[in-house]
Amino acid sequence: MSTRIPSHQLSSGLYVSGRPEQLLKERQPTMASRAVPYTGGDIKKSGELGKMFDIPVLDQSQSSFPKPPPSRASTSSQPNSGSVRSGPNSGSMKKSSGPLPLQPTGLITSGPVGSGPQGSRRSGQLDSSSSVTAAVTSKVSYGSAVTSLGEEVKVGFRVSRAVAWLVMVVVAMGVMVGAFLMVAVKKAVVLVAVAAVVGPLLVGMIWNCVWGRRGLLGFVNRYQDAELRGAVDGQYVKVTGVVTCGSIPLESPYQRVPRCVYVSTELYEYKGWGGKSVNPKHHCFSWGSRHTEKYVSDFYISDFQSGLRALVKAGFGAKVAPFVKPTTVVNVTKGNRDLSPNFLRWLADRNLSSDDRTMRLKEGYIKEGSTVSVMGVVRRHDNVLMIVPSTEPVSTGCQWTRCLLPTYVEGLILTS
Repeated sequence: MSTRIPSHQLSSGLYVSGRPEQLLKERQPTMASRAVPYTGGDIKKSGELGKMFDIPVLDQSQSSFPKPPPSRASTSSQPNSGSVRSGPNSGSMKKSSGPLPLQPTGLITSGPVGSGPQGSRRSGQLDSSSSVTAAVTSKVSYGSAVTSLGEEVKVGFRVSRAVAWLVMVVVAMGVMVGAFLMVAVKKAVVLVAVAAVVGPLLVGMIWNCVWGRRGLLGFVNRYQDAELRGAVDGQYVKVTGVVTCGSIPLESPYQRVPRCVYVSTELYEYKGWGGKSVNPKHHCFSWGSRHTEKYVSDFYISDFQSGLRALVKAGFGAKVAPFVKPTTVVNVTKGNRDLSPNFLRWLADRNLSSDDRTMRLKEGYIKEGSTVSVMGVVRRHDNVLMIVPSTEPVSTGCQWTRCLLPTYVEGLILTS
């Protein structure tokens, strides 16, 4: 018995076996599909997400997008659904009052704007650029680790009190005896004899006042360099070598030379007849100091003799006597009154007037890599070799060939 296989004809005219498929009725999709709006990072356009944080959102009834299905909202009540409004992980979010700050990218964070990595990076760039601008236009201030020095190094004469009193008594007696004999005898020979005795003393004092500083520098230059390898604790030495910056490098105030161990800037003004000066001790027809900035910090020196490296303790208020010759960087004369913008800014940062004055700005510094000489006391502490200022003033002794009395200076001697 044969069974007939049903067949049917397609719309193209081709006959195929099998029964024709019935037309399926249109069924509703099991999953709702809707157009998702592009928020662009705006929380007010994100619908339910903004409601969870009590942020007013746009009225969706006026927009062209359909409302979300109810099933989406019901998932926020499950304890493990990751909701920030309910559940065990939402305590930190619910404690905050008011709307949380939003990043420009739409990311919600618990901290203030700028506390994240992007905010910190962006604020760091702004801070660095503003700090560079401030460094160019404002005065650099250092902490207690950097020593601020005075105007000039004080160089005195090292003469005992007994000798000083003896000279004063002899001079006073000679003047009194000469005056008495001149009145009694009435001859000028006595006055010449007194001048022959007192005159050399006055000339010697003036000579020492003028050449005393140069005599000290000559003493420092002739002092023999010591080898740090064989130096004992407490020994007074002179070390010559290359310097490197310590933990706080310095910068010259005017020319902005970086990585220095010593910087100085001195502003001088010339006072003519009847002129006004800021410094009350400024005499007429001379140059007087108007403003001074000198800084020095701890640095390292590599000895040429042994190659050892020592820490020079020049910071934290230590006594330092620098002998560094500055150079003139700005010279304002009567024929040259055109002040540069950098000099005007430098004066304004220090509240100095730029009126009709004859000024001269000198600046000196010791840059990293320079060769200097340091005179101080050796200290060894926990395998650390240091050079510290001497507690006693350093005396040069009598220099008879140069007719110089013993001069002394206090602190760490630094020459370049």
